[in-house]
Amino acid sequence: MQTLLRRIVNLSMDRSVASSRPFYLEEIAATASNSTLAQARDLLLEYGHFVIAQPGAARFCFGSLENEAARLPASYHEQGGGCLMARVQDDPAGFIAWRALPELVDAWELKRLWVRPNARGLSLGRALTQAVLERAVAAGRKAVFLDTAPASMAAAHRMYLGLGFEPCARYNDNPVEGLVYLRKNL
Repeated sequence: MQTLLRRIVNLSMDRSVASSRPFYLEEIAATASNSTLAQARDLLLEYGHFVIAQPGAARFCFGSLENEAARLPASYHEQGGGCLMARVQDDPAGFIAWRALPELVDAWELKRLWVRPNARGLSLGRALTQAVLERAVAAGRKAVFLDTAPASMAAAHRMYLGLGFEPCARYNDNPVEGLVYLRKNL
């Protein structure tokens, strides 16, 4: 049954086939409804609360994340990126964002992947990440970078490696301890 669910999920990422699978992805546009923006903000702030609850996150700046959330989606659009929300049926269940890395020509940084605990096991994280990778290819990007904390985000770390991300040199000044830096060439 799980394999069948994964096949259904991978058939298409547009809302037109949402009835044949357990979730769909929605790009958060500047014209999104206030309700959609509030739901995306809630997901982003849940991610932040998760991060600050982890060991080694003492230097994570939640105030910056609150500003980022308050300005969605402009906080990513202004940096040459965007954000997506996953819905299970019509309930918000996951979030991801990306932005350009000006110091690394033709590269994006994947940011803020979050899947609510009650929606885990549906491959939402994989679908959200894959959707960003597909957008990066379509935009002519040569690589996607990310940082993650394997000690507290082990499943995400394994998923990234399974999608072809490889360890790379540190590329940002993220103050959170225990991070690994990954890159996927496109």
